[in-house]
Amino acid sequence: MLRRLYDWTMSLAGRKSAEIWLGVISFVESSVFLVPADVLFIPMALARPERAWRYAAIATVTSVLGGIAGWLIGYYAYESLARPILSFYGKAEAFDQLRHSVDYATVVLLLVTSGLAHLPPIKIVTILSGVAHVNLWLFIVSAIVARGARFCVLAWLLRRYGEPIRHFIEKRLGRIVLWGAGLVILLYIAYRLLAHGAG
Repeated sequence: MLRRLYDWTMSLAGRKSAEIWLGVISFVESSVFLVPADVLFIPMALARPERAWRYAAIATVTSVLGGIAGWLIGYYAYESLARPILSFYGKAEAFDQLRHSVDYATVVLLLVTSGLAHLPPIKIVTILSGVAHVNLWLFIVSAIVARGARFCVLAWLLRRYGEPIRHFIEKRLGRIVLWGAGLVILLYIAYRLLAHGAG
């Protein structure tokens, strides 16, 4: 099922309505969808590199709007909407453990790392942010910075290097960003442990 979903998303890049689909995929990725917007963004930017920044802006704005939708679901409709979505992806139990073990600051950190590196998936963190009652304006600013940075870096790489950079982006860039995000999380945990020990 995931492969078919991935292939279908890829096929949208060649359509005249590709920009609309990019907005739709970016929006739903942040709250319910399994396939990241990068799958559509990369072939679109390669086909029309002069529009890469435009695509980055569309993806950022709609991703943030989708994140707000996820926040609202978590804040107002966890049991009726969020839990069934998480159960569908087999994440409900893990999510329940996560929401009872993290504090406000950790949720904000996860929002940034998920926006940059899908660690953890963005839809998990947007819903978690609503459940944890993270301030909506702080949430929006964090989402703009994280998602905007990701799409702008992709746009710059694709405009500058074109098709040769595609393999690097698809195979290695994700790992590099993932390791970077993991390092940030580890440093944050170490800081919290040291602060707790000093207190």
